[in-house]
Amino acid sequence: MMIEQLRKIFSSLILYQDAAEDEKEKYQWFWTAENNLIGIAEQELTAKESQLLGSVLIPHTLSVPAMTLEEESWYNCIHCDNTSHATSLTYRFIHFSFKREQMDPSSFKEALNEFFGKLVPVLWENDHEGVIIEENEDEFISYEVIIDIFMSDLSVNIHFFVGPFMHSLGEAAKGYQMLLTGTHIARKYSEKAVITYIEAIPYILIDQSSDDIHADYVHAVLADAAGDDDLLTTIETFITCNLNVSVTAKELYLHRNSLQYRLEKFKDKTGVDVRDFRQAVSVYIALLSLQ
Repeated sequence: MMIEQLRKIFSSLILYQDAAEDEKEKYQWFWTAENNLIGIAEQELTAKESQLLGSVLIPHTLSVPAMTLEEESWYNCIHCDNTSHATSLTYRFIHFSFKREQMDPSSFKEALNEFFGKLVPVLWENDHEGVIIEENEDEFISYEVIIDIFMSDLSVNIHFFVGPFMHSLGEAAKGYQMLLTGTHIARKYSEKAVITYIEAIPYILIDQSSDDIHADYVHAVLADAAGDDDLLTTIETFITCNLNVSVTAKELYLHRNSLQYRLEKFKDKTGVDVRDFRQAVSVYIALLSLQ
């Protein structure tokens, strides 16, 4: 891996997310082909080495807004085990991402504050990804609506991964790491613009299983239907449409009778009646295993 090879040459090499906030300006930053943002201490780089790295990697200038006092407090709480806040607090983390160079981080934050009607704490992972800290459980926030607004007003396409509400600052560090892990896994299995942590749990469980377990599970559940792509697409759509025949038929441009025929065909091939919720759960996990 390129990062490990570079680390043998430049001992100061660090990933952006591992760098202390007050140390980031001491590094030169580059994007790798694997879309990792890495930094190398400026004092370790000669002008020639910097130019050479810039020819094989993509140079990057940090442009995220300076942290507010509230954001610094959250950062310390998460990364330094500093719980100087009141220990009882209801909050949740929401990961966001948009395409690099699609929008200036300061403009994103300004638009976000305008939507919420207040200053919202944001911890940036890099200049196009970060975590919003939402502290009001009683006020419903639709992240689908936020996406629509950003797309219509600014032509910016955003993805959100919404974590669960937590009620103690003692959960912050673990909850923050769970969010980052969850969003990384969820994006491998789903292209939905907004994914909740609850929705991502099957993805996380599947991702932690071995390839052998995936193969055994697919064989046991999908049986002879495993190679029928059209039938599996129908079944997956039926499950994602909450086992609703009318909605699924409309989604697939099928007559209800044609859909019922396919559901029966799947039952004949597998012995599984996907119209039963408990059996549908097993089929859904098997379909994820195929990915």
